[in-house]
Amino acid sequence: YKPTSIVVDGPVCIGNWCPQNYGHSYSGSVTLTQAITRSINVVPVKLSIALGGKSPNPAKAGRVKITEVARKFGLTAPLPDTPSMPIGSDEVTVLEHAVAYATFPNRGKAVKPHAVLEVRTGTGDLVWRFDRDGKKPTQAIPASVAADMAEMMSHVVSEGTARRAAIDGIPTAGKTGTTNAYRDAWFVGYTGNFTCAVWYGNDDYSPTNRMTGGSLPAQTWHDIMVVAHQGVEVKEIPGIGMGAKLPQPAQPANVAAGAPRVLDTKPGPPPVLTKRGADILVRVERLLDEAGKVAGKTSSSDQPAKPVTSGALAFPENYVTAAGEQQAAPPAGRKN
Repeated sequence: YKPTSIVVDGPVCIGNWCPQNYGHSYSGSVTLTQAITRSINVVPVKLSIALGGKSPNPAKAGRVKITEVARKFGLTAPLPDTPSMPIGSDEVTVLEHAVAYATFPNRGKAVKPHAVLEVRTGTGDLVWRFDRDGKKPTQAIPASVAADMAEMMSHVVSEGTARRAAIDGIPTAGKTGTTNAYRDAWFVGYTGNFTCAVWYGNDDYSPTNRMTGGSLPAQTWHDIMVVAHQGVEVKEIPGIGMGAKLPQPAQPANVAAGAPRVLDTKPGPPPVLTKRGADILVRVERLLDEAGKVAGKTSSSDQPAKPVTSGALAFPENYVTAAGEQQAAPPAGRKN
């Protein structure tokens, strides 16, 4: 299969499960590029069956191959074998999603995520350095396949479901994702410099207000990446080069020709904390205080105190390092 390969978007069933597209309609013959650009659910299910070839159970055999590739990308999530697995019904963490997607701009090479770049002694002598001593990247998929995937996913941003993620002058590719009942909304994307994954959802598994991956997740991804690329030399994505420059918006008549264009999205948080935001911070502070008191009481007994932890999400670089430079020798869901 190539980006131009034709597939048929039409009814398909595996047992008593029959996937539906977002608009509950079918488009007939489409290219793979069109299918991923418009986030058509039926097509990946049909591809998973085709992967099974002449096996007695081609759908199951195809899913086995999908799981094998996912493991090569670095996914360690359980990935239960269900008919809906090809369209992302299995749970994957945000970090694993970001790490896996970094394989595409990394010419098909996958690496394990890491936080430490190097270790030095008190006198400054180098003891360990990731790009020298860390685990070397492995070829998860051929570089040509990674380039084809980048080419297809670039259309998702330029003309598909993730248009809100587009950044002028920076080649971008990625994929949106929305689960049943709007419980999860994703956008995972990359440039030639960084990979970033964004997830929105409620911790109690309740539905969102009809949020899709192409709305707030794509917009949030855009805002993060605008800041991340400030002062950074923009690198191309293998497969799409430097991409196409977005059309310039109309400038007011009083703006001199050649004047620098101001970004539509101003990076950084709002200058004033809202009352609701302040109330939330106060509640969090009280919860932490109460948890600390409980932990203190527990530690005074024979049982060890359980630490109070909090989480934060960061996006890894293209090769999943914490620095802003690519390594000279490359070291690095849920879907609709």
